[in-house]
Amino acid sequence: MAPLLMVLLVLNIIPTSISTTSTTTTSANHANNATSYPDFQHLNVKETIAETKMKPTKASETNQPLETHEDSKVSSEGKSWKMKLVHRDEISHDNNKDHYRHRFHQRLKRDLKWVTSLMSRLRHGGDGANSTSGDGGVNYKVEDFGSEVVSGMEQGSGEYFIRIGVGSPPRSQYVVIDSGSDIVWVQCQPCNRCYHQSDPVFDPADSASYTGVSCTSAVCDRLEKAGCHEGRCRYEVSYGDGSYTKGTLALETLTFGRTAIRNVAIGCGHMNQGMFVGAAGLLGLGSGSMSFVGQLGGQTGGAFSYCLVSRGTGSSGSLEFGRAAMPVGAAWVPLLRNQQAPSFYYVGLAGLGVGGMRVPISEDVFRLTELGSGGVVMDTGTAVTRFPTLAYEAFRNAFIAQTANLPRASGVSIFDTCYDLFGFVSVRVPTVSFYFSGGPILTLPARNFLIPVDDAGTFCFAFAPSPSGLSILGNIQQEGIQISFDGANGFVGFGPNVC
Repeated sequence: MAPLLMVLLVLNIIPTSISTTSTTTTSANHANNATSYPDFQHLNVKETIAETKMKPTKASETNQPLETHEDSKVSSEGKSWKMKLVHRDEISHDNNKDHYRHRFHQRLKRDLKWVTSLMSRLRHGGDGANSTSGDGGVNYKVEDFGSEVVSGMEQGSGEYFIRIGVGSPPRSQYVVIDSGSDIVWVQCQPCNRCYHQSDPVFDPADSASYTGVSCTSAVCDRLEKAGCHEGRCRYEVSYGDGSYTKGTLALETLTFGRTAIRNVAIGCGHMNQGMFVGAAGLLGLGSGSMSFVGQLGGQTGGAFSYCLVSRGTGSSGSLEFGRAAMPVGAAWVPLLRNQQAPSFYYVGLAGLGVGGMRVPISEDVFRLTELGSGGVVMDTGTAVTRFPTLAYEAFRNAFIAQTANLPRASGVSIFDTCYDLFGFVSVRVPTVSFYFSGGPILTLPARNFLIPVDDAGTFCFAFAPSPSGLSILGNIQQEGIQISFDGANGFVGFGPNVC
């Protein structure tokens, strides 16, 4: 309970951690109330280091079917259902998982691969299906995103998992949630090529609700890269790092706790390689029609909300679907649409702040161009927030200037600004804020931007430069804050709840 109290304390110091200078929105439900926040806050170093020594939950303790909450919300907006979000460390079979430094460095290695893949997907159309088609543009490599490179794909990727039931009767499986993907898929028998997952591979022959999709089906037509084999629709999704999934498109029942959703179009992958080691597949939450959110359509109004578990707290996050999940009191920011990458959720970012002062960075650095380049993507799969190099350097230098009293440490992996806080109980650090277009300001808790990279007191400024014009708001910066997507009305909300 103590770690949760710490987050609450931070957010009490920074009222709701969100302020705004504007109340102009397209909906009264998305109005924002002005608040103020201090220029500095305290990071509890001793408590944060203690959290790094906590052992993750064993896989055997989390391999039970997860249920929706008995108090699933029902309102005039309809019903919503909530699932538990699990960090990948909880289902890892890594023998070194108890060592925080090892786990953290593996997370950074996965992050480099994930960002490489994301950049390639955006470069070639957005959802990964077109990532094999060249356009003569820049081809990003893992080396472009940091110094620490992992060879091969043995570590897997994807940070946050939920447990769902696939088929009838439901077979419990872990799937990665991905806010930038428009497909739902799981590995299937017969498996010509499969990676290791924590549960038995799903066998459609054992499911009474499995139905293959014909090549002439309207559902098959919605795939950007569909094929046909013996009258059945084939799908293929390839990712920028060489990972892929190939197989048959089917209609199947997915179960979320006690809620069964029938006739969900899923990819039944018979050939799969790469990024998603541990999980059975992926639950796409992107804004396209083939994502899980898109397929639910009017049942949820394109609405879902998540709260990512904070590192080391021992608590769990949540993923909730339905309009009833939309909170009252959130700060709402308009979503932007990129026609070149329609799967992704873009937001308008006007600037960055350190210590209550706006850093002198042109808003154009964050602008999404008419050609679909640049812009700011919110992504659940990326761990570390990236900004274009010039913006990052100005941002970092402003932070360094206001932390001159703290002892420095050598850089670690992709982090070039680190501190030796061994022996400190707490430190006073400047606030870090995102200035969104239209007025809302999100001020982060200290634990979301100054993070431990080992259990010996080394903390780093948790941002990194991007070699392209794209900015990515990663999951470290989103941790502990309720994030709500209202797709029907085109908004994303921050707060007011914490987790």
